[in-house]
Amino acid sequence: MNEEARLVVWVRGQVQGVGFRWFTRARALEIGGLSGFALNLDDGRVQVVAEGTRAGCQSLLDWLARGDTPGRVDGVTEIWDTPRGGYDTFAIR
Repeated sequence: MNEEARLVVWVRGQVQGVGFRWFTRARALEIGGLSGFALNLDDGRVQVVAEGTRAGCQSLLDWLARGDTPGRVDGVTEIWDTPRGGYDTFAIR
């Protein structure tokens, strides 16, 4: 599972205004080897894009889906793809 992957996740629930993006970035950096971003969307969801090893991306997805995050996670939707590059680090947008 060391192949490179791109993970796009939309997180639903009470995930804005609670430090969710900051903790997501901290978790991505803790996992290591991930780049991408966490972004608040106008509809109240947070979009997370992560690129790195498939195992690293899966670890981030597992953390997001567990709900061991600030706020309240009601659900996640994910799409797996091939990496596109262009990210130097994991950012908050």
